[in-house]
Amino acid sequence: MSIDNKPFTKTDIENYLKELGKELKKRGRGMPMEIILVGGASILVNYDFRVSSYDIDAYYAKASIMKECINAVGDKFGLPNGWVNDDFMKTSSFTPKIIEYSKYYKKYSGVLTVRTVKAEYLVAMKLVSGRKYKKDLSDVAGIIYEQQLAGAPLTYEMIDRAVIELYGDWARISKDSKDMLKKILSCDNMQELFDELSQYESDAKDIIANISNRYPDVINRDNVDDVIAAAMKKK
Repeated sequence: MSIDNKPFTKTDIENYLKELGKELKKRGRGMPMEIILVGGASILVNYDFRVSSYDIDAYYAKASIMKECINAVGDKFGLPNGWVNDDFMKTSSFTPKIIEYSKYYKKYSGVLTVRTVKAEYLVAMKLVSGRKYKKDLSDVAGIIYEQQLAGAPLTYEMIDRAVIELYGDWARISKDSKDMLKKILSCDNMQELFDELSQYESDAKDIIANISNRYPDVINRDNVDDVIAAAMKKK
């Protein structure tokens, strides 16, 4: 199990998307394209609690011109292959229904329309992911907290509806994620809980990285939570 270590800031994402728009306009002869930012990238451009994202997951048409332009921007700025990628489509949190529940963000060079995921649907996707060594659950807390501060709070009913609309039921969401959602929604000190979750995830990420360096290929998605729990208990 690998841990990414190349962070992107909001400014980075904005700049690279701007360049991607330029490339599409130049190479695609004005053909309109659309991309939906999901995960950390979607959070980063919509909220203030995240300062970086370790990947730019997106949903977009698999047109050859899009891939060509993504690679061109990557070469220009020395970015890793797949700096924009659709790898999340292979995960349990993916559903093509995100198209229906995305929202307009910006347009670049008149050809590249960028959309992001609406708050409650983003929470639903993060609950399905529920990775304790990533920022999934602290992201849930951060989104809910900032929505409260903005005067547009998310309720359990809104999140429940989003889960049902995206996935049909709650079967993909673990008991730990369900319990944490209840804790977040009933919390009186969201900042403290967010900080606690962030620290736990940071420690868990370090644990996974250290074990993976010593014992490559030992940790997988089936045993990662048990490994983290055992290491945390010793700590």
